[in-house]
Amino acid sequence: MISVPSPAGPLTDRVSGPTEDEWAAAVAAIEAVPAGGRVLLLCHVNPDGDALGSMLGFGLGLCRLGGRQVQAAYPGGQQLPPALHGMPGAHLLVAPHEVWSDPDLVLCFDVASASRLGTLADRMSAPTSIVVDHHASNTRFGGIHLVDPGAAATSVVVQGLLDRLGVPLDVQIAECLYIALVTDTGSFRFEMTTPAVHELAARLLATGVAPAQIARRVFDSRPFGAVRLFGAVLQRSVLEPTAAGGRGLVWTYATLADLETYDQQPYVLEALIDSVRCTVEADVSCVLKQVAEATWAVSMRSKGGVDVSRVAVALGGGGHRLAAGFTGVGAAPDVIQAIRAELD
Repeated sequence: MISVPSPAGPLTDRVSGPTEDEWAAAVAAIEAVPAGGRVLLLCHVNPDGDALGSMLGFGLGLCRLGGRQVQAAYPGGQQLPPALHGMPGAHLLVAPHEVWSDPDLVLCFDVASASRLGTLADRMSAPTSIVVDHHASNTRFGGIHLVDPGAAATSVVVQGLLDRLGVPLDVQIAECLYIALVTDTGSFRFEMTTPAVHELAARLLATGVAPAQIARRVFDSRPFGAVRLFGAVLQRSVLEPTAAGGRGLVWTYATLADLETYDQQPYVLEALIDSVRCTVEADVSCVLKQVAEATWAVSMRSKGGVDVSRVAVALGGGGHRLAAGFTGVGAAPDVIQAIRAELD
């Protein structure tokens, strides 16, 4: 087992990125996997562009080094959004029931807490595990921690690791990391978009990545049924100007019945928050997406006046200051009341 620096407690106590000792420990752990050894890559349930792109981009980089077996997986095995179909490295993906039970090394990507790994969380008991993430709410689970809350996306941390492993960028790795970067920065609109982010984007584009094609596929393609579904769900939006200490809250919800009515898969709802968050009168926006009879996947956004990660953590979830989420239980009004109470 690779020796690692002692954890420094929850990341809320550490605002800087990985130390040189942590980088070195991660590189040593990867290089210590013997020829033919098994390296398992994991990301969170219902993976978004950053989770999947970071995982597959790193997986391709590991394959370029050669000599090791590589698997990639996410819990639940739900269908990926069409926008993420055909991403380079997708051949590494296996269904949850096919995941090795005894990998030599596990790396997980864009995961703030072990609960986000669902039924695959037990794989973190491998001889060595590495957590690659950028969430400020990261709970410091696992063995080696490459967690940078100042990074705009987990893919930024992944590129730092690939550089230290001596893996050169090619167009396939770069496409994965670019999709990860562009999705988590909202097409470079969010406040985490720094000069360094654009410099990394330039490196990725220099390999031959086609940004216009990616933008059309990831942001500008939606089934007509989803357009009609969005209209119905947005129609029931509620604005509460006095919530969040007077900063305002806007929220809505989508039910399983809505999905059935418009013959849509749950992944189409991931983009719904972007249509809600543009409300001028509210700093905080929230979308409840029903996943079971009394269970909701809750997405929250802030324009800067409220730290929604604190709300999400208080309610059992996590995320960033401006983007966070949690699993709500009960009727939709009860979940909203819990959010309202934390905001106030």
